[in-house]
Amino acid sequence: MAYQKPTGTQDLLPGTVEKWQFVEEKARDLCRRFNYREIRTPMFEQTELFERGVGETTDIVEKEMYTFKDKGDRSMTLRPEGTAGVVRSYVENKLYGEPDVTKLYYIGPMFRYERPQAGRYRQFHQFGIEAFGAVDPAIDAEVVSLGYQFCKDLGLQGVTVEINSVGNPASRAAYREKLLAFLTPMKDTLCKDCQSRMERNPMRVLDCKIDQDKFVDAPSILDSLDEECTTHFEQVKAYLTAMEVDFKVNHRLVRGLDYYTHTAFEYKAQGIGAIDTIGGGGRYNGLVGEIGGPDQPGIGFGIGLERILLILDKQEIDLQAVKPLDVYLVALGEAADREITKQLYLLRKEGFAAERDYLGRKMKAQMKSADRLKARYTAILGDDELSRGEIAVKSMETGEQQTVKLSELHLALRKSADKAE
Repeated sequence: MAYQKPTGTQDLLPGTVEKWQFVEEKARDLCRRFNYREIRTPMFEQTELFERGVGETTDIVEKEMYTFKDKGDRSMTLRPEGTAGVVRSYVENKLYGEPDVTKLYYIGPMFRYERPQAGRYRQFHQFGIEAFGAVDPAIDAEVVSLGYQFCKDLGLQGVTVEINSVGNPASRAAYREKLLAFLTPMKDTLCKDCQSRMERNPMRVLDCKIDQDKFVDAPSILDSLDEECTTHFEQVKAYLTAMEVDFKVNHRLVRGLDYYTHTAFEYKAQGIGAIDTIGGGGRYNGLVGEIGGPDQPGIGFGIGLERILLILDKQEIDLQAVKPLDVYLVALGEAADREITKQLYLLRKEGFAAERDYLGRKMKAQMKSADRLKARYTAILGDDELSRGEIAVKSMETGEQQTVKLSELHLALRKSADKAE
């Protein structure tokens, strides 16, 4: 029987995984500069956490979750998104007791049962951040700008941000009445999902991908915002303008999760066809309390790494993620072979990326291997050189060769590397 990977998953092989590492390192460095600290939560949680935290009327909860019973007959779910688990950890570990704003980030796999397509998998990966404890619109702008800068640091072209305000509960209650008045006459023409959501959460209807053309004249929630919400949104836009973040207002943007309040936003990029959203997020001032914690505000985003890498490939952006070897060691003779094994370990201990032949090949084949691995240098040791305590070092770029003391090989390589830079 031939085994194959499950539908909607992928193997990240050498040559590709280095690109992932490059992107992840960019995310980690950016979070360090913005003072966000990493958090790692379980890949599965109690199902109720996602039902309450993500929202029962969302596509995620209604259709896409991987849910199972464990041996204790408890309902568990593979995490479909990152925020609910981070909020649970924030509450359980009493991080709200910290005197400063709690700023966290995560990188890891998520799971949703949906139809696989370009940039969309059943096991996918997200880079996300969450900031707890501040209602200041400046933190909204910081969160939006961090995701935007992540895309810019990677060299992505044509990235824009769409933002909206989904208001507070009072604003949404007023907007609900206006929206229902608009939607009710067309109810019978809408898809089944929209019809079922109209009574439970009519704003979610605007997120439908099937009936978008019918909502062109839908009332704008911005017209239902109270003074507090309007002021908050205007300040967020002012901060983003000052930061030179390329954004536009989309009054129909509601995002696919129930917990958002005030600011909602998405990152858009060209290169992945009709689905141009690479991530998004928003403010969720009631979510911490919903999950059992104190009334603490929060805001965050999640960005799909598969989509980021797909766009990088489509835009032909060279990540230079696969680093070349520093040196490939070539041994000619039994005694030299033993010494090479020792030198290989010593070089690696000194921080060099080093390799040698393990297949008993002749020198010509070993040099070809060094070339395939893009080694900067080869270090060639024969029994004669060994008897003199020397080794030949050859630059693979220029062909220049020098003989150095065997005991000073690492110093010679370091000096050559510094000179090249």
